[in-house]
Amino acid sequence: MVPTDTALGRERNWLADELNNFEEIARYLNPSSGEIPDLPGVDIHGFSLPLRKAIGGDHIVYVDFKHRYDLAARSAEAEREGRREVARNLRKLDSRAGILVADVSGHRMTDALIAAMLHQAFLLGVSYELDMSGEVTTRLFEHLNTRFYRTTAINKYFTMIYGEISGSGKFRFVSSGHQPPAVFSREYGRFMRISRDRLVSFPPVGLLPTSADPDDNVNPSLYQYKKRYEVNEINLLARGDILLLHTDGFSDHVDEEFFPKRVEQVLVETGHRPSREICDRLREELLAAGEPRDDVSAVVIRKTG
Repeated sequence: MVPTDTALGRERNWLADELNNFEEIARYLNPSSGEIPDLPGVDIHGFSLPLRKAIGGDHIVYVDFKHRYDLAARSAEAEREGRREVARNLRKLDSRAGILVADVSGHRMTDALIAAMLHQAFLLGVSYELDMSGEVTTRLFEHLNTRFYRTTAINKYFTMIYGEISGSGKFRFVSSGHQPPAVFSREYGRFMRISRDRLVSFPPVGLLPTSADPDDNVNPSLYQYKKRYEVNEINLLARGDILLLHTDGFSDHVDEEFFPKRVEQVLVETGHRPSREICDRLREELLAAGEPRDDVSAVVIRKTG
């Protein structure tokens, strides 16, 4: 039986409505300006430019610990329970903020589903980490890798960097196949070289099972294993220094005339301005350089004191 034009029209309308609903849900997970951490000593802002309409495979999550969680109440409860180390760790979060930048392989609208899964799993994991340790540890990322390895197809892995910035300018981070952070020196007017031992990276999330999986005997891997995550540390040393986190859609845009050369010049010209204005300028320069060929995301962290 051949569908009538009316039936085909209803089918198209239903499909369009479902896609609009999916897009609305995915857009809701994008960070609002109110979620950007307010941390004395650093100024943070970021932006995303999806290749397809309003959503894509890039994702940013900000964790302003002192605003998202009641650190004082959590610390007091840990003290009452005799978990003093947990209480101490919780108090330290008052001067830290977390930033996660992820890039799902591919740039279709439906790749935003993987980003949405990461969004919820990550924030739930952070809550459990604070309950158990009073801080985010590499254990969270081992669990995320295991979960995505077991539930997503091999071609739907994603790269990710998660780091915590302190008011002093110290940045501690874990990277899973992601673009390395770039540090711009205000004094020298250029990006600085970072030693390789501070940029240890691991395979993209979901690509390989982790050697730290306690349940590996239940579902042993036929392939190699990912080593345990390690934490890297770099520092913004002077007022006006900038830490740039980004996806490959940003660093691979057009050619190296944009990154690092043009980006470097933009930071020379605008590095004294608030991070929001720096992001606006970077977005303008990126679009002026050419049409994006991938989802693009970047986060600017500027040391202010």
